[in-house]
Amino acid sequence: MEEKWFNVGKIVNTHGIRGEVRVVSVTDFADERYKPGKKIFIFGEKNPKPLEVEIESHRKHKSFDLLTFKGYPNINDVEPLKGMAIRIPESELSELDENEFYFHEIIGCTVYTDEGKEIGTVREILTPGANDVWVIKRPRRKDVLIPYIQEIVKDINPSEKRIIITPMEGLIEDED
Repeated sequence: MEEKWFNVGKIVNTHGIRGEVRVVSVTDFADERYKPGKKIFIFGEKNPKPLEVEIESHRKHKSFDLLTFKGYPNINDVEPLKGMAIRIPESELSELDENEFYFHEIIGCTVYTDEGKEIGTVREILTPGANDVWVIKRPRRKDVLIPYIQEIVKDINPSEKRIIITPMEGLIEDED
């Protein structure tokens, strides 16, 4: 079976002349993913096979993660990596606590009200701050935004791709 890969970041630029790259991360586990000595895989549009690199250093700078890779000591070595995606294999996903989920487990789930009415499918997850917001794609209607809070999201079953919510007044208008 072919390995599944999960995005953890994107190399958006170089930083300085000593081989550091600027990464926009899409992982909640940056300190774990970018720990010195860990291996990550870099995917580019023109590379059929991923480039395996070892993290040499990691630090935070503003909203970026700055990384250096073993064997890539200067800017000329890392310049070709700009725009490439950083991924990890499924085997490296961490175990989550109870009632915690990876985005890929939520995206694609069908959302129903606690009365059994189908709302739509989770298309995207936004992370604006206090809590995540799920973008629910509805057939022939505008998308609806659902905050991921206990008062609204009542049950998540990723194996059945099913989510039950109790919508707040006015959150989902009836358009019959």
